[in-house]
Amino acid sequence: MIFYFSGTGNSLQIAKEIATFNKTNIISITSAIRNFTGQYDYELEDNEVIGFVYPVYAWAPPKQVLDFIDKLNFKNYNNNYIFTVATCGENVGNTIKVIKKALSKKNLALNSGFSIKMPNNYIILGNVDSKEVENAKLNESEKILYTINNTIANRKYGIFQVNKGPLPTVMTSIINPLFNKNATKTKKFYANDNCNGCGLCEKICNSGTIKLKEKPFWGDDCTQCLACIHLCPTRAIQFGKGTEKKGRYLHPKIAVNEMIIK
Repeated sequence: MIFYFSGTGNSLQIAKEIATFNKTNIISITSAIRNFTGQYDYELEDNEVIGFVYPVYAWAPPKQVLDFIDKLNFKNYNNNYIFTVATCGENVGNTIKVIKKALSKKNLALNSGFSIKMPNNYIILGNVDSKEVENAKLNESEKILYTINNTIANRKYGIFQVNKGPLPTVMTSIINPLFNKNATKTKKFYANDNCNGCGLCEKICNSGTIKLKEKPFWGDDCTQCLACIHLCPTRAIQFGKGTEKKGRYLHPKIAVNEMIIK
């Protein structure tokens, strides 16, 4: 059973490939949150693996992932093998440590953890990768996935292959709270005249903050997954003045309809 959170398909594709190799299913964290009824209850099969796959936002897991774990409840849990995979543009700081702490509060032990460098999508700062760099990252991710899948299949404990990067404590403990406080505001999002009112942005919004009234309008809550910008079919959605001429990205193996929140 693999729980995933994804904005532009990187983490979704990783979750799908791990699930296929290990013969288990995937569950959207965002969909679970949308259908929340007080607690996230899941029944486990004997020896079933439990995985959490998600992107890194400012050197920590998305807030939705941590909120989900906080209300997570497993039936028939019997020291099932638990792993996590954090997808990132470069490094993850103490992201794995944050996940491990969140799980321990639920009396769940994290047995292995990995980070995988994936194509960049945070175009508020920087731009998407060139096709050459994108393909190189995707090819390298397949090699890392081979190691991850074998680690999970053989239930290897204590395997943590993570690129923390420089100053991980500072990045996760200081920079990430500032990001969550200041960088997730929605005032700079807008749709230009290219908008045709298709409503896709509302359907793929991980925060559920976009509402369509001929054109999209943003509420206050945003995780900055940037799905709305990258997946807009007419490139109408922008953030401030800096994104209009920048590239857009969706994992090449993921179809747009797979990103719709159900």
